[in-house]
Amino acid sequence: MYDYIKGTVEFIGPEYIVVEAGGIGYQVSTPNPFSFSKHIHKAMQIFTYHYVREDLMALYGFSSREEKILFTKLLNVSGIGPKGALAILASGVPEQVVQAIEEEDEAFLVKFPGVGKKTARQMILDLKGKLQQALPDYFPNLFNEEVHVEQPKNSNLALEEAMLALLSLGYSEKEIKKITPKLEVETLETEQYIKKALQFLLK
Repeated sequence: MYDYIKGTVEFIGPEYIVVEAGGIGYQVSTPNPFSFSKHIHKAMQIFTYHYVREDLMALYGFSSREEKILFTKLLNVSGIGPKGALAILASGVPEQVVQAIEEEDEAFLVKFPGVGKKTARQMILDLKGKLQQALPDYFPNLFNEEVHVEQPKNSNLALEEAMLALLSLGYSEKEIKKITPKLEVETLETEQYIKKALQFLLK
């Protein structure tokens, strides 16, 4: 229904951002809302997917069309809903996800929240051999751009925001507490805390 929205990012939270376009504020759920921090109060184009179910109607947003395509492909897999698809995309390693599917690497896929052996096998059955055709560029460097931050916000606040974002993606408090000591020694922006945390969680 909506291919994209061009508007101004007015709010960023652990689960979604608010984009104002034409005087309307759209609540848009994204894989990593804090990745839009550098766009706050700035105009940008967000590729959107309008999800409709009997008990849910939501708008999901992505910084690239390739990210949106992978999201829709994941939704077609039995056992994966929007929350699960967002958690997979939030990992920041879509190349590894595609590679794991192509190589039938169930051990990597089951590390994502909500993905058990049955769902991992279903992902492989449904998507193997189909993603490269839909995404010919194979996601080069997607989400992995280097961001040099000279003056990060208060690191404790940034870490707290990152923990909330991880909880919203489906990771348990036990999993998060296990990696927290590794993050507390860093001084990063929220987005970088989330990326680093997901690297630890997927090891």
